[in-house]
Amino acid sequence: MNASGCASPGCACRGRKPAYPSDLTDGEWLVLEGEARGVMAELVAVAGRPMVHGLRAVLDGIGYVTRYGIEWRALPVDFPPHEAVYAFFLRWSRRGLPERLAGRLRGRLRVLAGRRELPTAGCVDSQTVRAAETVGAAACGYDAGKKLKGQKRHVVVDTLGLLLCVMVTAASVQDRDGAHPVLALLREKFSTIGLLWADGGYAGRLLTWARQVLGLAVTIVKRSDDLRGFVGAAPPVGGGKNVVRREALCCIPGIAGRDLEGGSWVE
Repeated sequence: MNASGCASPGCACRGRKPAYPSDLTDGEWLVLEGEARGVMAELVAVAGRPMVHGLRAVLDGIGYVTRYGIEWRALPVDFPPHEAVYAFFLRWSRRGLPERLAGRLRGRLRVLAGRRELPTAGCVDSQTVRAAETVGAAACGYDAGKKLKGQKRHVVVDTLGLLLCVMVTAASVQDRDGAHPVLALLREKFSTIGLLWADGGYAGRLLTWARQVLGLAVTIVKRSDDLRGFVGAAPPVGGGKNVVRREALCCIPGIAGRDLEGGSWVE
């Protein structure tokens, strides 16, 4: 073991200091370390060489690649070897650890904001972005509304804007069509969700399907050209924040009487 504490010859990852905007700050690492090690502790022991590099340095290396879009081989030399960082990234991804880690952090943030740890309401929307040249033609499409060729992200967030689910399709996929799989995924991962807000692109049979099949109330928020910026679409009508009238939910099996306070839905 070298002077830095890393068992890999020539690597000084354990003595590495933050040097790039993508690196975790000391405050961020103070919060993240316990959660990251807690997720790792949930893994079943598997045969193979144990991790010898510093966890913070490896996570910083992954953050550098994902933020700047470089090749793994182009990692700066002050990170652990790119082979080790990539292997760690694969192991975590195959076991779903990044998603579980994000879930633990999201729960902490919600509690700190005075909300329940698990969300009960959220918003669904999509975003069209240009695709990289390496993306195959089958995964790309043309969004006539945005006049853009590329891919579309179908995203569900909670009422704090924290990510719940995301799915990527070709940009040619309509919002309501892309919403079917992402809402099904949402229901699979969050049984507590009962209400979603969406724009007019999701109107139609999707609302009936979501209500009858998934038990989700999807409320369409009408656009107003007189408003600019973000404006809350559901003003309080009961004893809490972000509440919606009971009448909008009683028709959904399993929803009536759940998470209701004072006759109103409380997120």
